[in-house]
Amino acid sequence: MALEQRLSLKLSQKLVMTQSLQQAIKLLQMSHLELADTIQAELLENPMLDDARESMEGETPTGEGEGSESPAEALAEQPLDNKDALKDQPVEQNENFDNKLDDIDMESYFQDYLGDYQPRAERESIDPGELPSFENVLTRPETLQEHLEGQLGLLPLNETAFEIGMEIIGNINEAGRLACELEEIAEQSNWPLDMVNEVWQAVREFTPRGVGGRNLTECLEVQIAYSEWAGTEVETMLLEHFDLLQKQKYKELMNILGIDKDTLKEYLEAIKTFDPEPGRSFAPLPPQYIQPDVYIFKVDDEYVIQLNDEGTARLRVSPSYPKMMEQAKLADKDTRTFIKDKFKSAMWLIKSLDQRNRTIYKVAESLVRHQRDFFDRGVEYMKPLVLREVADDIGMHESTVSRVVNNKYVHTPRGVFELKYFFRSGLSSAYGEDVSSLAVKEKIRKLCSEESPTKPYSDATIVKILTREGIQIARRTVAKYREELGILSSSKRKKKL
Repeated sequence: MALEQRLSLKLSQKLVMTQSLQQAIKLLQMSHLELADTIQAELLENPMLDDARESMEGETPTGEGEGSESPAEALAEQPLDNKDALKDQPVEQNENFDNKLDDIDMESYFQDYLGDYQPRAERESIDPGELPSFENVLTRPETLQEHLEGQLGLLPLNETAFEIGMEIIGNINEAGRLACELEEIAEQSNWPLDMVNEVWQAVREFTPRGVGGRNLTECLEVQIAYSEWAGTEVETMLLEHFDLLQKQKYKELMNILGIDKDTLKEYLEAIKTFDPEPGRSFAPLPPQYIQPDVYIFKVDDEYVIQLNDEGTARLRVSPSYPKMMEQAKLADKDTRTFIKDKFKSAMWLIKSLDQRNRTIYKVAESLVRHQRDFFDRGVEYMKPLVLREVADDIGMHESTVSRVVNNKYVHTPRGVFELKYFFRSGLSSAYGEDVSSLAVKEKIRKLCSEESPTKPYSDATIVKILTREGIQIARRTVAKYREELGILSSSKRKKKL
């Protein structure tokens, strides 16, 4: 069989993403803080990029000095500047952008920068000797384990007892409970069980009161012992009849203790002051810092959108670029290629950032149009909304809108929300308009907060109330929404006093 070479033509379609398009998609998905870090990294890496703000000599940074305006004040004076600048501009990616870079008239582009470039004057520097030492400016909250170890070090213990105490503290969880049995601690290092128990009893005297208990009763009994209720019927009720208390069998409790209804109410209020998880005060949730990407202000009777550019550089091509090009003419080919590539990279980034801003603005503008009732009247008037509706409204693909709303926040007159907060499923209404699931949840929450403590609404009753308001909903859906809101069933919400 003979082998031969042939040439053939084949027509096919392929989806090719240019470098600039890939960069635009990547930037679009970033939060405000991530974007600021990315821009700062590009400024350090690319000599063709320059921060226009830092290059403006004598400019007072936002929030510094007298006369600085808040975003709301500045917006009230010029409410439509941002909107006019972004309105009706195309958002499509220019796929031929790469090819047109060579055709740019550099002298026209840099006409504002031609001439000798003078860097801005340095601000008055601070004497390093006047600054506090590094260890004096660092701080963090004390952990529960550190707090307990500090108290352990104050006890007159021998080396073995101290090691036992450290082992016990190491097994206390964030709630303040001992997460293992004393026998396990004794067997682990072959310590006498009596000594382990003795050290454990000492640890239980530490603050916060109740720490080191193996169960709820042990956590509470120490707290009661150090309270005004020690030796009273409150102690008896908690330590000896906790099962009746948990099941709200108040009549049995009153008969056993020989107390009346008013006294029982007083005791129940006292019990609320005890902490079932004493260690939680030393285990706060880590703070989550949010920097809104968009501000929405109400000016007169209109909502005005302003993109947040605080903390991010205002990029431009470096004014020293013409001089670099002049010097590059005398340099080798690799240097010229390097400068040209960095210039293209800078232009890609600037264009991608501009496209990102315009896209976010248009999505925010569409959200204001769709959810105007929410901004005017509150959560109960939130309308159902899906990505497709916003995508059709602004002439973009659903995937683009999805990237915009992901991990981004908006500051509104009603608080700070994640952009995807405004996208909700809907339920049918007898009045012809669908109702947002979030609005239904808010109605359920409000109903439960206003119900009678002795006759709470059942799920079936809530269905009837919502039906009268024109909302068609199933009982299982009410139960689902109630559980998502963290609301107990009616039998557990019922107060028997």
